Amino acid sequence: FLHHHSFSCSLAQSLSLTDNTMPANFAGHWKLEKSEHFDSFLEEMNVGLLKRKAAKLVSSEHIIKQEGDNMDVNVVATGGGDILSKIKGQKGKHQVYTVGGSFTESEINGEEAEVSTCWEGDCIMEKHKTPSLEYTLKRELQDDNTMVLHLESPKGTKA
Repeated sequence: FLHHHSFSCSLAQSLSLTDNTMPANFAGHWKLEKSEHFDSFLEEMNVGLLKRKAAKLVSSEHIIKQEGDNMDVNVVATGGGDILSKIKGQKGKHQVYTVGGSFTESEINGEEAEVSTCWEGDCIMEKHKTPSLEYTLKRELQDDNTMVLHLESPKGTKA
């Protein structure tokens, strides 16, 4: 789980809001505390063994600035010693987007992804699509101190 000062790839129940409710505020500095089933998810996404092993050694921090639907997300890979310098493009990423719009980013397999975004209740949904892979990411606040990231492959593998 990402606590306001952490984040996670585990499952939690989603919350739904009525139309007159403001969207959730994800602003903050979140640190990865635990990850569940991430290796299985990466394997299904055809990520090679070496990158999957490296992913186990690396943690991350998400630094998020938010103004309404406008998101500025810095993901910084931490830990793992020398491993980050050996995995091209995996030292982190910077996303700037408006929820309801789309953006492009480089995926772990090196391909450029078209990422479409939308609000689903108080959660942000991201659909990532490249020529060879597709998955969804759901960003959810479990409480004021915990952000949960849900990943799901087309075959239903969840992390």
